[in-house]
Amino acid sequence: MAEGRGEVAVRSFTGGAFAQNTYLVYCARTHAGILVDPGAATAQALQAARAAGVTIEQIVLTHAHLDHVEGIPAARAEIDAPILLHPDDLMLYGAAPTQASWFGMRMDPLPPVDGELAHGGSVTFGDCEMAVRLAPGHAPGHVILVGDGVAIVGDVIFNGSIGRTDLPGGDLGTLMTSIREQVLTLPDETTLHTGHGPDTTVGHERRTNPFVTGTYGGGGFA
Repeated sequence: MAEGRGEVAVRSFTGGAFAQNTYLVYCARTHAGILVDPGAATAQALQAARAAGVTIEQIVLTHAHLDHVEGIPAARAEIDAPILLHPDDLMLYGAAPTQASWFGMRMDPLPPVDGELAHGGSVTFGDCEMAVRLAPGHAPGHVILVGDGVAIVGDVIFNGSIGRTDLPGGDLGTLMTSIREQVLTLPDETTLHTGHGPDTTVGHERRTNPFVTGTYGGGGFA
């Protein structure tokens, strides 16, 4: 941990038909935080923030697929925090009502994005900072957030699997490059907080994930 930096605390909340993970991420020292990927469990995340005395300063999106943005209206109804997204996903964000229609759902247009995430930039909250890494392949503007010993990786890699590439903007080769260059370059002990399913670590996925080791479909990096 860099001198003067606070410890990053991460809490996950899972809900909805897509079993998507919404994250409350905050500085343990100052209790300033961010809401990452507000999905169907947004109300629970906001309730937890209130109970813990966390002030949510920003709403940060790893990408703009429906299940990761559907809770934004509920979040903005309670907190006046800016929404941050990589510009390559703005078109996907604007098409959220269309995405909802694919699943027989109705969604009003989402509020405008307030700021852009950039590869090599960072997100700060209180005494904490997380680096932004662009990791496309699941979505054009997908980013991951990297802190000391932790990373919020959205739908890039899961415990034993990887993100889908058959959705608009998806590409398997691009995703595998993102995994190799943006995830597997982190220390093995780094905890990966995923968009769906349980946490994992870089080392665990390096050793056991069939998409990484090459035991699934002949790909991978082994």
